[in-house]
Amino acid sequence: MFPRVYPVLPDPLPPVDFVVIDVETACSRVGSICQIGIVGFRGGAEVFAWETMLDPCDEFSPFNVRIHGITSDHVVGKPTFADVHATVSACLSGRVTVAHSFFDKGALAAACAQHDLPPIACTWLDSVRVAKRAWPELPSHRLDTLTRFLKLRHKHHDALSDARAAGMVVVRAMAHTGIDLAGWLAPVSNRGRSAPPPTADGPLKGQRIAILGAARDGPLAFRLAAHGARIVASVGTTATMLVVSNAQPYGRFVHAHADYKRAEALRRAGKPIEIVAEDDLLLRVAG
Repeated sequence: MFPRVYPVLPDPLPPVDFVVIDVETACSRVGSICQIGIVGFRGGAEVFAWETMLDPCDEFSPFNVRIHGITSDHVVGKPTFADVHATVSACLSGRVTVAHSFFDKGALAAACAQHDLPPIACTWLDSVRVAKRAWPELPSHRLDTLTRFLKLRHKHHDALSDARAAGMVVVRAMAHTGIDLAGWLAPVSNRGRSAPPPTADGPLKGQRIAILGAARDGPLAFRLAAHGARIVASVGTTATMLVVSNAQPYGRFVHAHADYKRAEALRRAGKPIEIVAEDDLLLRVAG
């Protein structure tokens, strides 16, 4: 079920744009790492991978075992975190390091402290935040949801597979948005999201439109505002229309989005809100 030995890394390591780390833990103590996987990416492709089981020097809780399937029997004779600290440091130190949420960052710091080892200095990037920004309309940004959506091969809660998947989320997000790695690392708090003002007249005058799958300051928003619509941030009680943009790639997930469900609930309650596809609405106003 699990590798009996861990591979030897290339020496020297090939150049990478970023590395990805994922860990599994034996119990609720975050430093109890029992499996670790690291993958390096360059130019959108995997250039090295490394995985090992670890003796966590701690108990295995039934709850954690149910999640990842690793038991104390799997780690008999395996190295401790102290044994692989130098290898992990060689992979991560000074590099952009991706993790799907910062649980792995905390686990790594806790394991270093537990074994009285120096912390590993790197630049962290949370692939959950990347996914939320790239695909804001998905109902969940859990790794298993993302891999189904992106059609990636993935074995959830296997450290190496999770690391590969999180890396591919970043690769796909860069391709989908056009934002490079430096852009994902840059602060986004000052990015404007001002909706365009509606024109004084037009076939959509009086409509308050929320857009699903496109930015409220993007091209579709400007087109609708030019027809008189007021663009709102989300579906509320005053919204009159939810427009599903052509750009949204969410397939069946679109029906699970909070705005879509809220619009359906308002319709059932007798509120005059319409759910319409972008092409259908633009064809209507063009006539």
